[in-house]
Amino acid sequence: MVDVQLLGPVELSAEGHAVEVGPPQRRTVMAALAVDIGRPVAVDVVIERVWGPRAPDGARGAVHAHVARIRRVCERAAETSRDPLLLVRRSGGYLLEARPDQVDVYRFRQLVDQARAAGPADPVRAVLLREALDLWRGEPLSGLNGEWAARMREAWRRQHQDAAVGWARAELRHGDPAPVIGPLTGLLGEYPLAEPLAEALMRALHETGRSAEALDCYAAVRKRLAEELGTDTGPALRQLHQSILRGHRSTATPRPQPSAVIRQTEHPAQLPMSVRGFTGRDGELARLATILASAEGESAAVVISAVSGMAGVGKTALAVHWARRVERAFPDGQLYVNLRGFDPQGALVQPTEAVRGFLDALGVRPERVPPGLEAQVGLYRSLLTGRRMMVVLDNARDEEQVRPLLPGAVGCMALVTSRNRLTGLAATEGAHLLAVDPLTPAAARNVLAERLGVGRVAAEPAAVADLVTWCAGLPLALAVVSARAAAQPHQPLGTLAEELREAGGRLDALDGGEESSQVRAVFSWSYSALSPAAARLFRLLALHPGPDLDQRAAAALADVPPERVRPLLAELTVGHLLVEHAPGRYAFHDLLRVYAAELVIAYDDEWERRSARHRMMDHYLHSARAADVLVTPQPNPVEAPAPRPGANPVEFEDYDRALAWLVAEHPVLLALVRQPQPGFDAHVWRLVTVLTTFLDRHGYWQALLTAGHRALAAAEREGDLTGRAGAHRGLGLALDRLKCPEPAREHYLRALELFAAAGSDAGQARTHQHLSRMSGGQGNAERALEHAYRSLEHYRAAGDRAGQAAALNHIGWRLAHLGDHLRALGHCEQALELARAAGDVDGQAHISDSLGYIHHQLGGYQQAVDRYRQAAQLFHATGERHSEAACLTCLGDSHRSAGQSDAAREVWIRALALTTELGLPDDDPIRAGLRDRLGDGPLS
Repeated sequence: MVDVQLLGPVELSAEGHAVEVGPPQRRTVMAALAVDIGRPVAVDVVIERVWGPRAPDGARGAVHAHVARIRRVCERAAETSRDPLLLVRRSGGYLLEARPDQVDVYRFRQLVDQARAAGPADPVRAVLLREALDLWRGEPLSGLNGEWAARMREAWRRQHQDAAVGWARAELRHGDPAPVIGPLTGLLGEYPLAEPLAEALMRALHETGRSAEALDCYAAVRKRLAEELGTDTGPALRQLHQSILRGHRSTATPRPQPSAVIRQTEHPAQLPMSVRGFTGRDGELARLATILASAEGESAAVVISAVSGMAGVGKTALAVHWARRVERAFPDGQLYVNLRGFDPQGALVQPTEAVRGFLDALGVRPERVPPGLEAQVGLYRSLLTGRRMMVVLDNARDEEQVRPLLPGAVGCMALVTSRNRLTGLAATEGAHLLAVDPLTPAAARNVLAERLGVGRVAAEPAAVADLVTWCAGLPLALAVVSARAAAQPHQPLGTLAEELREAGGRLDALDGGEESSQVRAVFSWSYSALSPAAARLFRLLALHPGPDLDQRAAAALADVPPERVRPLLAELTVGHLLVEHAPGRYAFHDLLRVYAAELVIAYDDEWERRSARHRMMDHYLHSARAADVLVTPQPNPVEAPAPRPGANPVEFEDYDRALAWLVAEHPVLLALVRQPQPGFDAHVWRLVTVLTTFLDRHGYWQALLTAGHRALAAAEREGDLTGRAGAHRGLGLALDRLKCPEPAREHYLRALELFAAAGSDAGQARTHQHLSRMSGGQGNAERALEHAYRSLEHYRAAGDRAGQAAALNHIGWRLAHLGDHLRALGHCEQALELARAAGDVDGQAHISDSLGYIHHQLGGYQQAVDRYRQAAQLFHATGERHSEAACLTCLGDSHRSAGQSDAAREVWIRALALTTELGLPDDDPIRAGLRDRLGDGPLS
């Protein structure tokens, strides 16, 4: 095979042997063609890449001469290869004809994309990234001069750095840290200011016992940052440094529990990707910079609310671009949420959902999330105190949707975008208002020049003026137009403008909040250029509720295999009709969703639309059902008819992947439940039943309450006993968590009646378990014990070992608190055997904690120490850090009772440090108790 190598000196390789291309100028021509492999490159573009904007008079002739010599080199190399490289002339330019994987930079990107698709928990990720890194042979485009080569080199180096960090993290997660130290040291030499690389190297050194070298590495990086950038290390590196100083050693978590998976970093970075080629907003950017500068020293958070304007005017692009530009001013991270205030499907994001997502991003464990919006907002604002963070609230409907999400901390900034001018925020919160208007014709022309090249735009001023007019100054429309024009570089812009003019004459006005027949014409013009399969997919995607979807869900809608839908999604994203806003996840712009919805009604009959919806509902129901079976060990999953052909439900290999899917997809699943689904009531109540445990464990209790009401209505319309029972159980659970015990009990009791009538032991067992916990929390130990025994009875009838273990532990715990410690001990030891047999790690942690308590009460302090230590290790492995802190407190008590005062104090110090990491307030019972045990006064 003949390969083109750009990641190092520019060379050809035939069957592994290097083939000399020629002098630097010829190698630049070769690289200029290879970066667009499979696409014609205009001669003017080649000239600009080789010589820049001031090319000599003989540049065109020189290009032809170089191409002729490169063609002969390719022909000679092809004599010994089955996969030749062809250089051919096309209208307006030259085409290097080969497969993308014959160019090393394309192969590098393919491997990185495959690694990203594999997911962070997949061991193959490290193998793929190592293979990608091995393609680098030194500095990209080595020996080539000029602005274009410098730009490409810098962009590829950033990709190389990202891949190196990803490889190091994957190796540290799955392999021996020792082998990565050498490569990481070399990479940090190449990128001496890359903190993620330094963090990975420090972890590897520390894990192999070379902590002193890890600390030296930190000192060196800190010194370089101070000398070259005038900044200090980021929070993540500082935290790791402190952890090494304290002697802590990180441990792998073999099977993360929900809290461990969703817990992100204390330095969240949630901003979407920036728009490529952003331009034309110098005035707005200057205004934002002025507002930020004037806010220095003020005593309140700054809010810019009126990044406001019509749909498609580029509010989000402006906000994200500016937020990324000022990242250094907010070193503690960025929070972002799309509030979907004008979503055509009506899927408005409530403040309860948004603040709950922020708490996840800030590292709050589900068990520490308080019930109720007011308490959650209070916690959110407390966590921002003392930090400098940017909070971007995108696409807000009104002031009331925004107010609970505003930070109250000095140094934080909220950037709000909306189609409405949120004057109420200016009046009450002192917000600065900034209106974003459509681009001027001159600015719109600059956008086209940025994307299509100055020469091409200057060559056809009349056609460009027509394109600018039809785009109405909207960046969204300009992006669609420029994508179409870029895809046809040989076609005159005048031809494209004529097509657009004809399309505009045939179409009505687009009702997307504003009337703009010109924008509708732009959309239709781009839609008409799609292949039939991509056009059909575009229409059917309008049936999806949002906020986004992945490749498998798109395949289910279109009734095609997942591997065949990928190029269709790529076609839509290249044409800017769909956005890949995160790797592997696709979303519509609101106006484009409206347009697609019109088309699906116009072109696809009722049978086609209903079939697509049925496949989509089956896809999500059966995928969620499969995930729930792994995340919540149970032998009695929700019954459901077999999925329709083409539904493509996900089959999960393990717990980690199942939980990751639920974390990613639960906003979509809730949207399916919230929005009317005529004819799919059975799917709705089953979906809520499947989601109940996930929503409860993650603290989405308000969402569970709303979903429970929808499920109950759907099950009543269906007349399904099991569906009604499950809905009542979910409603009871939500109200129980939200501190409404009386209505919760009513729903629980109604659920018991219906589960009994339906003959569901599994349903009755779970409901009795809820009632036992709630009764115990209300101080009614006898009633709690009665419900626990009933739960055990039904779990046994259902054949659920993990459930039996939970029920036996409940019984043991209640008996212990009633003073019957010997009976309690027998029940909990039996529970531990069942939990081990069922592979329930979370259950083993809680049962070991119960056994520690019982042994302590019986005076077996050393046995209590052993059990508490086991429980603490399991809580640490499962990510339940709050439970770990409580368990360490009890472990210290048992050490003290056993006469081991030094061991007790050491454990209590560990527990107090953990409460500090968790951000618990001084009046938290665990933290206050630890201070009393250690003899500390109030903490500053």
